[in-house]
Amino acid sequence: MAKPWSRCDSSLVYSQISPHRAQRVDLPGRYGVIAALRAPAVGDDALRTTALLVPGYTGSKEDFAPMIDPISDAGFEVLAIDLPGQQDSPGPDDEALYRPGPLGSVLAELIGKIAADGRKVLLLGHSYGGLVARAAVFAGAPIAGLTLMSSGPSELPAGERRTVLEVGEHVLAEQGVEGTQKLNELRSSQNPAWAALPQELKDFYRNRFLRSPAAALLGMGNGLRYEPDQVAKLARALRSTGTPALVVCGDADDAWSPAAQRDMAERLDADFAVLPGVMHSPNTEAPHELIATLLPTWRAWLTS
Repeated sequence: MAKPWSRCDSSLVYSQISPHRAQRVDLPGRYGVIAALRAPAVGDDALRTTALLVPGYTGSKEDFAPMIDPISDAGFEVLAIDLPGQQDSPGPDDEALYRPGPLGSVLAELIGKIAADGRKVLLLGHSYGGLVARAAVFAGAPIAGLTLMSSGPSELPAGERRTVLEVGEHVLAEQGVEGTQKLNELRSSQNPAWAALPQELKDFYRNRFLRSPAAALLGMGNGLRYEPDQVAKLARALRSTGTPALVVCGDADDAWSPAAQRDMAERLDADFAVLPGVMHSPNTEAPHELIATLLPTWRAWLTS
């Protein structure tokens, strides 16, 4: 779902290859290891809280690279993961198991293991990861707070991103992952901002996509196209456990509209924040502005 070249600051570009202190670790998962980037809390870890960061469609743990050190510096352990079928996490062959519900169950199992020693877990899901995160809540994940970032109440609405998914489904069926990547590269070459990106970053995007199983791309793509509105169900689940929530997005989000996300926040009785001049990926487009929103909110949740 990310368009990493959508907002390029000529003086400083944050991206998946931004430096950070996190170490690559493997966590236990239903289909094998769940690959993660882990950074311990700076200081004595008095908060005993883990910020668990979940990427979106075609994403990976590296999407959160610019956020890792600031969150760690604030006293939170950071775990940024690959969902099954992404980057370094193996996944099943069944497309249906990549829909939000099944992936949410996998995520809930992981959260249960993290929380088993008394740690609190603050769950953040970006885009498709937001749909998976709410499914984890439905599966009983013991979380201390939920952040939905650039995510929506239901299926992806009509627009360029949905059209790309629909075209990609046919290309995947006929030409496989490599053929789909060639189409991606052709589309990217028509965007002048893409040419300005470092070759190392272009190589990262290419290699990451080629490591995606077709089943994962098709299953998550179908999740984005057919997920029903489950905001009322989520509101009931959060209310029953007293779990606070935050919805945050850019004011130029071209996936789910800011208006739709604001409405979702109101229906959830959640905090809402909008970042000016930001599109669909605040984590790489405006990480400092995003962090300035997240940290005060998370601290307030932990002390209320």
